[in-house]
Amino acid sequence: MPGVGRIVSVNLAVPEPNPAKGVGVTGINKQPVDHLVTVRAPGPKTTGLGSGLVGDQIFDIDHHGGDDQAVYAYAREDYDWWQARLSRRLANGLFGENLTTEGIDVNGAVIGERWRIGPRLVLQPTFGRIPCVTFQRKMGEPRWVKTFARANRPGAYLRVLEQGEVWAGDPVTVEDRPAHGVTIAQAFRAYLTEPALLPELVQIPGLPDDLRQTLAERLSQPR
Repeated sequence: MPGVGRIVSVNLAVPEPNPAKGVGVTGINKQPVDHLVTVRAPGPKTTGLGSGLVGDQIFDIDHHGGDDQAVYAYAREDYDWWQARLSRRLANGLFGENLTTEGIDVNGAVIGERWRIGPRLVLQPTFGRIPCVTFQRKMGEPRWVKTFARANRPGAYLRVLEQGEVWAGDPVTVEDRPAHGVTIAQAFRAYLTEPALLPELVQIPGLPDDLRQTLAERLSQPR
């Protein structure tokens, strides 16, 4: 089975003001920690525990967190790609990810595949991260939402299949990969820029139910 990498850093929220949204506070500012972190399914988006990582915080519960967005992963290789284009250093956690990875093609992950991290934790990629005004304000880059979307390097949200712990340095192994082959990057492109791909996307197993419903409604509208 392809894909063996490692966790470069585990990042938890350090809350900061957020004038970009009415919530007023954001947990996008994630900082690396040097201790073991428990990861468990947080429950429903608006009524559950928010983040899948114990000690992390989510404030915009209408748009972030919940079982299908329990964990957010971003690849160090993609950070390096952005660094070259933005001519600035990008630290782990800056994009708001919980897990910064190395050696795993996060955007090339097939929706519904299984990641084993360390001895017990098992996660499953569900979809890419949709950029928002909070992210744009954090980056301080003009038109960042569109720039990030066009690059098609969204990183992956993951659900928790088996609870466990994670620590920087843990190995990441792809244990199973669905035959449908639709990747995080392909689904992200279909959602944002290539609607012709939506009929295939809406059929695949492993897609979050609320997203499937949104896509089905979009497909039912007259063109």
